Amino acid sequence: MEENKTTITRQEAIAVLTAPGQPYELVKKDVHGYPCRVFRNAPETLKDLFDSTRSDVEFFVYDDERYTFEDMYRRACQVANMLVLDYGITRGDRVAISLRNYPEWVIAFHAITSIGAIAVCMNALWQSEEMEYGLAHAGIRVLFADQERVDRVRQVYHKLGLKVLAIRPNKPLPADIPLLQDAMSVHDDLSMPEVEINADDDATILYTSGSTGHPKGAVSSHRNIISALFSWELDLQVGGYILRGGEPAPAIPPDQTHGSVSLLGVPLFHVAGSHAVLLSSYRLQRRVVSMYKWDVDIAAELIEKEKISHFTAPAAMTGDLVETAIKTNRDLSSLQAVGGGGAPRAPEQVQRIATSFENANPGTGWGMTETNAIGTGIGGPDYLLHPSSSGRPSVVLDFAIVDSDGNHLPANERGELVVRGTSIVRGYWNRPEANAETFTDGWMHTGDVAYLDEEGYLYIVDRIKDLVIRGGENIGCGEVEAALLAHEDVLEASVYGIPDERLGEEIGTTIYCRQAIDGDELRGFLLNHLARFKIPRYINTTPSPLPRIASGKIAKRKLRDQAQAKLGY
Repeated sequence: MEENKTTITRQEAIAVLTAPGQPYELVKKDVHGYPCRVFRNAPETLKDLFDSTRSDVEFFVYDDERYTFEDMYRRACQVANMLVLDYGITRGDRVAISLRNYPEWVIAFHAITSIGAIAVCMNALWQSEEMEYGLAHAGIRVLFADQERVDRVRQVYHKLGLKVLAIRPNKPLPADIPLLQDAMSVHDDLSMPEVEINADDDATILYTSGSTGHPKGAVSSHRNIISALFSWELDLQVGGYILRGGEPAPAIPPDQTHGSVSLLGVPLFHVAGSHAVLLSSYRLQRRVVSMYKWDVDIAAELIEKEKISHFTAPAAMTGDLVETAIKTNRDLSSLQAVGGGGAPRAPEQVQRIATSFENANPGTGWGMTETNAIGTGIGGPDYLLHPSSSGRPSVVLDFAIVDSDGNHLPANERGELVVRGTSIVRGYWNRPEANAETFTDGWMHTGDVAYLDEEGYLYIVDRIKDLVIRGGENIGCGEVEAALLAHEDVLEASVYGIPDERLGEEIGTTIYCRQAIDGDELRGFLLNHLARFKIPRYINTTPSPLPRIASGKIAKRKLRDQAQAKLGY
């Protein structure tokens, strides 16, 4: 009989794999002025990461187009030289990307971050007003945009002094908006421009919705992002080390030979897409199959055709896939892991993932744009035992639960979740008031109400911030209320979340109107001000002023409860 392997705990595995001399050795280093745990052997910058992962292994698939890592690298070199020589982009300049999940998104990101500029990964769902705000606020020099986004900036790019490069247009372009393909083709230098870049230089800005006002631009350094990537790698190694009962862990190999392929169904302007799927694939030499937009039937077809092994997406999308697995005869047996994040997954869906796919383990985690997507993680049998948990913290992060006075609370007591560590952004771009509100002595206030149990498992139970999370998209209620109030007949507005089986939450609103307003007419009005996903599905009108609490604020909880009761919740 085979002897039982030694039982290894997660903490024991981490201690071994991060010890001095190990590939994932951790050392103490100041990051943004605070002592943090840093991976000694990680690449210093994204450029170093890209340079070290060049190969002829197939990397990126979009429709009938297929590119190796080297193909993408060479194109990125052309774009980088174009940005430096033709557009005068230098270290610290902001360059925006706003397009679908095309290969050009990856190429542009690679080029921008490799020359020390800052890649501003704009939400491609933003409408004209939202784009104008983001472009102006970040001081964008150059914008990479596809046809939809070109159409949205045509009226403002001259006013903003913005240079636009068009990707895959299907209409005639203004004379001063060149095709990216034409602009880059004159540069045949297939080496990156020499630019000094430091690990703590700004690398990206991603805009995230807050509870009030305009979205905030979260600024990440190269070190922040790479710490997140190495944290995921370490989690993989820890899992393998435990399964092997403490046998030495092999170095991360090119695992293409093992059929490792990720489906990119989430937008690249989210950290789930850019970090968890795209950037984490470089060192793994993992193939990425990209979708134009989410369509569960196309996703199932791609899983079968491309032998997809890994899929990470919000609960709404993984739930769609579970339903398709049950209802169709598609061969989805290649799936090994179905990860989640962005919004809580119902415990029932956790069980259904485990039973609906022949070989797939469910997984999830808690993370934010501000943490560069990492935070906690849980998967496989552990997730089935703790289906309501978001998992245990990453080794480069510290977690705490605090009361309203900032006092740390013991296990199982609920309070606000605060986080600090190597992957946390340095702050928000040109938003000192938001920085003062969010960061205290290195700790970031998440706005989530949570508790940690005795074993260190995190449970998210509520939100302090006035947000709706719809299919993984954070929507600031204040932003939607401001757009509603821009209508001449809306006198007061309150926006809140309504439970939704697929998306987690939908947007509801109660408005006090000067006169009766047709819901469809109001939604049409909002299309000029908000991205479509932010527009309320449920609109309740009242001819009387909205109720208020003692402080004079609108009684949002009462209005939400009334709206939910009306819908049978």
